[in-house]
Amino acid sequence: MTPSIPLRESECWVFDLDNTLYPASNGLMGEVSARMTQFVAQLLGVAADEAFIEQKQLFRKHGTTLRGLMEKHGVDPWAFLDFVHQVDYDQVDPAPRLVDALKGLPGRKFVFTNASAMHAERVLGRLGIDNQIQGVFDVAAASWRPKPHPTGYQTLIERHQITPTRAVMVEDMALNLEPAATLGMTTVWIHHRDAQAPAWTMPSEASDYVDHKIDDLADWLESLPAA
Repeated sequence: MTPSIPLRESECWVFDLDNTLYPASNGLMGEVSARMTQFVAQLLGVAADEAFIEQKQLFRKHGTTLRGLMEKHGVDPWAFLDFVHQVDYDQVDPAPRLVDALKGLPGRKFVFTNASAMHAERVLGRLGIDNQIQGVFDVAAASWRPKPHPTGYQTLIERHQITPTRAVMVEDMALNLEPAATLGMTTVWIHHRDAQAPAWTMPSEASDYVDHKIDDLADWLESLPAA
């Protein structure tokens, strides 16, 4: 793995969205997940418990529930995203500390998400950091190949002319950092201290693709030395 550069020299910051820019405990992704289960139940005509099992199997096998539904059932991705993102965005609280921390970062900031740009824009607006983000790269921009498929990462850096060795990527799902590390990015895994993270979001003991492990994004950004 390429040695990470000093963080103060980073020219670009790539942030995951859900459970990264806001606390995993706020309930938004729980509501999104419930909507996914409801979508699967209606699609397959099965009970909620059976739909939940199918949803999780699709997620584990294909990277996202959406990708699995597209490959296995030919689902229209826009119909799925519109349905699952009909949630209460008021659960996302404004984050003034994060706003100030992002203002202090050198370089450009992007969001790279397996969700839709519309969902991202609503979350960023609620957080109050929409003016700090130069672009949102969503699953549609990645040709519907979700993280950690390498295609999206390559398209992201080409589209926005990012130099990977001078970029930082922050994620709550450690596996999604492996392609970033392979490209030469400095990687940061966020393990929220106020939520019980599932084992599959964590790096394995043998992994070498996580440069920094943190438990609060605003705290960590505030602790970085000034550029």
